[in-house]
Amino acid sequence: MFDEEVGRIRCPSSVEASRVSSRKFKVLTFDSQLSTFDPILAAANGRFFEVSLGQITLNFQVQRKIYSVTELNLEIKGLLEKRFPDVWVAGEVSNFRGASSGHLYFTLKDASAQLRAVCFRNQARYLKFKPQDGMSVIARGRLGVYEARGEYQLYVEYLEPAGLGALQLAFEQLKAKLAAEGLFAPARKKPLPVLPRTVGVVTSPSGAVIRDILRVLRRRFRNMNVLIYPARVQGEGAAGEIVEGIRTFNRERNADVVILARGGGSLEDLWPFNEEIVARAIAASKIPIVSAVGHETDFTIADFVADLRAPTPSAAAELVVHPKKDFLAELDNRSRHLSQLIQLVLSNVRSRLTELRMHPAFLTLATRLEERAQRVDDLIAELEKVLRERLNVARRKWQEASAGVTRYDFRRFLRLRRAELDERRARMDSEFRRGSAERRNRLAQVAALLKERSPLTVLQRGYSITRDAAGRIVRDAAQVALGDDVSIRLHRGVLGARVQEKKS
Repeated sequence: MFDEEVGRIRCPSSVEASRVSSRKFKVLTFDSQLSTFDPILAAANGRFFEVSLGQITLNFQVQRKIYSVTELNLEIKGLLEKRFPDVWVAGEVSNFRGASSGHLYFTLKDASAQLRAVCFRNQARYLKFKPQDGMSVIARGRLGVYEARGEYQLYVEYLEPAGLGALQLAFEQLKAKLAAEGLFAPARKKPLPVLPRTVGVVTSPSGAVIRDILRVLRRRFRNMNVLIYPARVQGEGAAGEIVEGIRTFNRERNADVVILARGGGSLEDLWPFNEEIVARAIAASKIPIVSAVGHETDFTIADFVADLRAPTPSAAAELVVHPKKDFLAELDNRSRHLSQLIQLVLSNVRSRLTELRMHPAFLTLATRLEERAQRVDDLIAELEKVLRERLNVARRKWQEASAGVTRYDFRRFLRLRRAELDERRARMDSEFRRGSAERRNRLAQVAALLKERSPLTVLQRGYSITRDAAGRIVRDAAQVALGDDVSIRLHRGVLGARVQEKKS
């Protein structure tokens, strides 16, 4: 577009000027032979040029549109987003990279071209599988420009594997992952209790599944305790509720076995039991878990991790609780068997006792015991005879002594004995006093000598005893070094000192 005030216009009477506005108009060229106007297609690099049209002369200046890099990227981005707001692309994944932020970056390629793609965290969290290099996928999204690098790329909003459903692929990937970790190993599976006191059930409280389970349990063991944790078993958030049910039973320890149950359905319907959080909750459970999900032909990740898989919820109830009549019959059989076993053992013991009693060794022993008993009787008779004889002899001697005592004057004998004792007492007192005096004098001499030679007496005269830090007596200056701490014992008290000078 050009401003009209740039030049002058001269126009012949035989030519009509067309589309000349009061302010703006397009640049035209004049063909005098055809008497027509054609658009000028090229600019003149900003130069003025003149077109003569009879009495009117036009001077024009061409203007340029200059884009910045950012403006050009924005223009292209707008065109791409407007032209391709929703597009499906099939290709092979390469250069896959998962960022710590949760965003996924990869390239879609085929035999002759490639396209950068990004799947942001908000969309990536809904993917049921993890893309890998070499995987053929179908992506849905919009085209846009990443302005920082000036590259156009596909912003992925939905991704599915080509030829294999996303859920099935996610199932296989998680199954392989958990199997590699050992969660399916038979060694880690816990045995079911023979007779649980309480059965826990995690399922929907309003479905037919819980009614089937209760009907089977009531038929097999009428007074069995059942605790139900109500949880959604389908749809968004169902996996979290199932996990919380498992954790609640483990936390409260109020069930001996837990059944995870729901009826049949499609892979999408059963998907909460294929979630990794459910599998890890089952593996971490201290209580045995029975998986009863879907029909007999349905398999979920929970079936592989659980301690036991039941083909149906009703079958799970039959597996965890045996019929009460079976227990009673088993108890009756074992009671009869135990009674028969006891009778057999007692019969064997009696037979063995009879055999041992008739053994020659025991017969000889009985004979020897009888002989020893007879010998004891004989010895007792001889002892009684000897005691009687000795008693008679003692009685005779006592009688003879009694007769002599009767004739003896005890008063005179006692007087003589008392006088003898008094004489001995006086002699002993005299000897004791003399010995005590001698010992007292000797003790005084020893005490005086000890006092004379006592170190304390020496200290009293002004001497002292010096000891080193180890408590040894210092007799020579060579025993200590300069700076050593010593203690000095005086007559009264102890001094602490440090060696500052030594003289030989």
